[in-house]
Amino acid sequence: MSVQDRIRETVTSNPVVLFMKGTPTFPQCGFSSTAAHILKLCGVSKYASVNVLEDDEIRQGIKEYANWPTIPQLYIKGEFVGGCDIIKEMYQSGELQKLLEGIAA
Repeated sequence: MSVQDRIRETVTSNPVVLFMKGTPTFPQCGFSSTAAHILKLCGVSKYASVNVLEDDEIRQGIKEYANWPTIPQLYIKGEFVGGCDIIKEMYQSGELQKLLEGIAA
């Protein structure tokens, strides 16, 4: 299975996926920490997280998958939402909470 197939499978089989540096309980960069914290503020406590520091193929592949150069990357219902700045803006405007409505916390 190619790295792109592995990423696609992860993104499509989980309602919320955060590709990040580290884990939600131990983020290893400020942007990943912010993204995980915002999900928590939105009431999302269970989501798939992928630590890109553990897998170089995923770390590079995710940038190509979404054509987005930075990590973290948030996916909701199989769709790429954005990185830290976009997540933050969407949270502040209430848009992120609407996207997450109906997703089991």
